[in-house]
Amino acid sequence: MANKSSSNLKWWILLTVIIGTFLGRLDQTIVNLALPKIMSDFRITVTSAGWIATAYILANAIFVPIWGKLGDTFGQKKIYIVGFSLFIFGSALAGLSWNLNSMIFFRVIQAIASSADYPTAMAIITLTFAPGKERAQALGLWTSSFAAASVVGPLLGGPIIDNFGWRSVFMINIPIGVIGLLMALTFIAESEKDTRFVNFDWWGALTLGISLTSLVLVLDKGLDWGWTSLASLICYLGAAVFMAIFIRIEKRHTDAIVNLDFFKNGVFTNVLANSFIVFMVLMGSVFLVPIFAQVYLGYDATKTGIIFIPMAFMIVLMASIGGRFVDTIKSQYILMISSGVAAVGLYLFSYLDPRSTIWALIIPLAVMAGGLGFGMAQRTDIVASSVQPDQVGSASSVLALVRNIAGAFGVAIFGTILQNSEYKNMLDISKSSFIHVKTPELMHEFIGLMSLKSQIMAYDKVFIIASVLAAFAAATSWWIRTESKNKEAVME
Repeated sequence: MANKSSSNLKWWILLTVIIGTFLGRLDQTIVNLALPKIMSDFRITVTSAGWIATAYILANAIFVPIWGKLGDTFGQKKIYIVGFSLFIFGSALAGLSWNLNSMIFFRVIQAIASSADYPTAMAIITLTFAPGKERAQALGLWTSSFAAASVVGPLLGGPIIDNFGWRSVFMINIPIGVIGLLMALTFIAESEKDTRFVNFDWWGALTLGISLTSLVLVLDKGLDWGWTSLASLICYLGAAVFMAIFIRIEKRHTDAIVNLDFFKNGVFTNVLANSFIVFMVLMGSVFLVPIFAQVYLGYDATKTGIIFIPMAFMIVLMASIGGRFVDTIKSQYILMISSGVAAVGLYLFSYLDPRSTIWALIIPLAVMAGGLGFGMAQRTDIVASSVQPDQVGSASSVLALVRNIAGAFGVAIFGTILQNSEYKNMLDISKSSFIHVKTPELMHEFIGLMSLKSQIMAYDKVFIIASVLAAFAAATSWWIRTESKNKEAVME
């Protein structure tokens, strides 16, 4: 079937995959809000509860490239349906969890299922919409659903959990998921395959999984373990050794799970490098915003969620606007503007202090999100257009993997910078500070003020570093020179 579906049908297809993507991302954000109540019911510690999130991140990262390869091999619709069905099943099981071990196991099932969405959905959109402006707009709207879900999750999660309990955040996936599944069965057509499955790359999948597990685990737990601890060193070694084995396997395998030839493509590698910097900076710094709002400004969870509403609106709006410039303005110019504006938004956060109003959070978030959204369509379209149509699933899985790893790197790096900066600032401030009257009450207040100042300065430093890195991403966008290879896309 030609990639040009009927005008109405293709937008129904887009809505279908947006529902799937939105639901998967919504689940990930909303479950984090439920952790305190899960901890109370299961009588577990914060450290133990952390493995619920860690297990999800690990499983999701590992299986993205596997699903991408399976989609290119067996057909995108088949894999999308399998993944979506498994996600609904995993949600039901998670809602019935009876202890920590069962919860972790069922969350892994959810994560494995959710990881099928990104590569298959992107491939479905690529094969459904004509190359150029139309496809870029569709991809931009689809990718903006990630950000929208990240905002809606906290807004909906609080009331749902408070009124219906933590199990409801899993059970709500069932009716919505069934609707999305029926839409997928109705609207999405299967892609034609010129090649057939020969020999799945099981050893490649295994070695990549071990390498990614080691890497994501140390990024997630390294701050607690210590970056030079024995556990961290073992993870570094495991990530490096098994990645080397994986690359060796992929060079020889006829059906490699990751086509290493992708990395010989300058456009592909440049956009991956640019995406890594952008998502590392954004995810690594913005996760601090709700912490700052609640700890230093005294906001509750509901008010914190409100500050992200303009962010969601701007990212969706600017993604749509940015998509209109495909084939009109060179992609590298759009990406330069996109990353540059995001850098400005990040820099505005450096002015935060305990007296800041809600607008001091809303405006930087909106500016940053608007910048990111403006280049979102180009970023995904470049990847889709730089490979052959039957390789889009695999290529997009690599992009998804890079974004996931970038986010983990960002959280780890900026968390470490924040912690180290707080300690250094406290030492510097204490050396230059003196109190004449040393009553217990005044000493307690004196130390508290020094600690507060050191923490605020640390946040400022993180956002300044983030803005510099975003500006660097803007500058390096110049080297992303695109040349479409998807002259014809075929879909049945």
